[in-house]
Amino acid sequence: MGKKKIKEQPGTEAAAQGAAPASAQKKSKKVEEGRVYVNASYNNTVVTVTDLTGNVLAWSSAGALGFAGPRKATPFASSKVIATIAEKLKTTGPNRIEVIVKGVGGGRDSAVRSLINQGFDITAIKDATPIPHNGPRPPKVRRV
Repeated sequence: MGKKKIKEQPGTEAAAQGAAPASAQKKSKKVEEGRVYVNASYNNTVVTVTDLTGNVLAWSSAGALGFAGPRKATPFASSKVIATIAEKLKTTGPNRIEVIVKGVGGGRDSAVRSLINQGFDITAIKDATPIPHNGPRPPKVRRV
């Protein structure tokens, strides 16, 4: 007929097999070098940390920390964003970093200073702010 259901004790193989997926956690490897992208606009400051191949290790923004409105683009908010990034990267993150700053917001200088104060070894600082080269053709003159 049917098979009998057997209740197994917690110390047997079935318990060990059930514990295997719980112990299979995401393994994070130690990264020595990386890049920090600071996007400082008039509205917000977003910081992304990647390894040299472009895989994102950590990110944070002033809006994600609870700053609202015009306070998101302040130097104080930018320094708080860098502090949270440093906490995330304390164990695995890169120590030698290249900094790529983009945008004209108020948090761009504060972000670089905060990275230095957090103990990161900055090897290069690059400004990647897009500069318009005359742009599109202007509209024709209005005749009244």
